[in-house]
Amino acid sequence: MRSKLSLCLLLWAAALGLHAQSTSQQAGTVPAINADLGSCSVLFTVKDGTGKAVPGATLRVRIAYGFMGIRKLDLETSTNNDGKARFQGMPSDLKRALFFHASKDKLVGTAFYDAAKNCDAEHTIVMMPKKDEPDAANPSEQTEEQK
Repeated sequence: MRSKLSLCLLLWAAALGLHAQSTSQQAGTVPAINADLGSCSVLFTVKDGTGKAVPGATLRVRIAYGFMGIRKLDLETSTNNDGKARFQGMPSDLKRALFFHASKDKLVGTAFYDAAKNCDAEHTIVMMPKKDEPDAANPSEQTEEQK
């Protein structure tokens, strides 16, 4: 009985150690999403207005490609604890540059990426508080110009 208990505790401690090791590796890894449309990539660092990293921010982009841009691909990923995220497999031959949108809670930000000019780029997105838009259902919040 005692040997089974010792073995069980040993296995539990080993599993706990492996979990702690994988968690620490995940904290250092940069989340990446692959578009599989080319060989370019862009690494984003998302910060707030004070320069602090924004963990858990959502980054989105819509890629229009193919004949007349008829095909669309929506990609989304989140930043790690360092505010970093990577988009891989980006096409270098798009007609237009791409706009990336970042959001978290009431913070928003955008970045412009042109793979034709810089295939392997690094950009910083500074997120600012979202401007409140007046509610169309509540006319008292509308400005005089909007009435």
